[in-house]
Amino acid sequence: MRADAAHTPDPATGALRSGRAPGAWPFLGHAVALLRRPLPLLDSLPAHGDLVEIRLGPRPAFVLCHPDLARRVLTDFRGFDRAGRGYERVRAAMGNGLATVAQPDHRRQRLVMQPAFRHEHLRGYVAVMRQEITAAMAGWPEVIDLVEEMFTLTTTVALRALFSSRLGSEQAERLRQAFDIFLRGIYARAALQLAGRLPTPGNRRYDRAVARWHDQVGELIDGYQQADPQDRDDLMSRLLAARDEQGRSLSATELADQVAVLMLAGGETTSAAVAWSWHLLCGHPEILAAVQAETDAILGRDVAGWDHLPRLDLTARVVREALRLYPPGWVIPRTCTRPVTLAGRTLPAGSIVVFSPYVLHRRPDLYPEPHRFDPGRWITPAPAQKASYLPFGAGATRCIGEEFGLAEATLILASMAARWDLTPEAGRTVTPAARAVLVPKAFPVRLTARP
Repeated sequence: MRADAAHTPDPATGALRSGRAPGAWPFLGHAVALLRRPLPLLDSLPAHGDLVEIRLGPRPAFVLCHPDLARRVLTDFRGFDRAGRGYERVRAAMGNGLATVAQPDHRRQRLVMQPAFRHEHLRGYVAVMRQEITAAMAGWPEVIDLVEEMFTLTTTVALRALFSSRLGSEQAERLRQAFDIFLRGIYARAALQLAGRLPTPGNRRYDRAVARWHDQVGELIDGYQQADPQDRDDLMSRLLAARDEQGRSLSATELADQVAVLMLAGGETTSAAVAWSWHLLCGHPEILAAVQAETDAILGRDVAGWDHLPRLDLTARVVREALRLYPPGWVIPRTCTRPVTLAGRTLPAGSIVVFSPYVLHRRPDLYPEPHRFDPGRWITPAPAQKASYLPFGAGATRCIGEEFGLAEATLILASMAARWDLTPEAGRTVTPAARAVLVPKAFPVRLTARP
């Protein structure tokens, strides 16, 4: 089908349509665009259909541009799974944790881990968040790179929530640095098969970081397993105590694999949400003024905590809208495990399909003026918006740390808004970095204490 022949949906039948994206390079396909200018490519796809073929090197991949297709792929475990060479490369570095494990083992891991994320534990995690937010803000200079500082803060929170006081500051920094290198390299390896095979300095640095990560996490877990079982009140302790339906615990390897998942969900995705929230607020001073009026009334100049959280309504809606416009998990692949038909096209087993909440969240038929930053759209969202809003996925693979991440992002944003005005560096354009999570490359700002 020609790229300009597909429209969404077919006006005669209402059926979903498939199409093909133009602009593929010989041998490389659309991989260069996905690495250099991924968002313009994704923005262009819905014009070509509801299921749009792109090329990853010599292989086709099919991007889901309609929420019905996305929900089917995310909930049909017999037809779609985390399989293929891309996931093999991710698992080789990140382990076989909840975000990467194939379906046969996913249900067991989720059942074991779910109790550690019950709402009743959130109050304790929020206490850790508040402590680390207070410490971080006290040490910031007048000018900061918001992306770097948010990553440092949220990964520190994730590590403290996981390992409590057992983790020293130097050890935490080494883990954070290794994780940062991993996040910068894994996206390219998943998108382009040759990316990790060349003996470049970047690839050697990536391999060393992954090795350090595994060694350090293994040592931490060994220390936990030898500690006094009565002296435990953190996430890792709860995971160590958890059992599945047959009474089995997670193995040391499984525990180590979950640490990378929890760092990704509790660290990088949350830092991205806060950075994009500030980017949007700085461009909309009237909404920022309303957020600061809310924080003035609720916090004064205090750091946000558990008792404040339910009353930070506008701040929470800002985070929600930022997640619509810039969802951290922006491209998530699945592999067809058998022949399936989507949007009238039959895909053979082994085909790659790509779920992109970034694409779904910017459909004008679902979100009027989709590129406009409007937290007010979440006061009374339409049913279609609720159904298509998928920054945390859907079904049994929906992010287990959703409540944790939303709470943390809201607390950080409110605490900063209460204390400072942020002025972006003049002449600097905020652009996305092509990595596992959709995050700005850099966002330098000046902090000015509010009177």
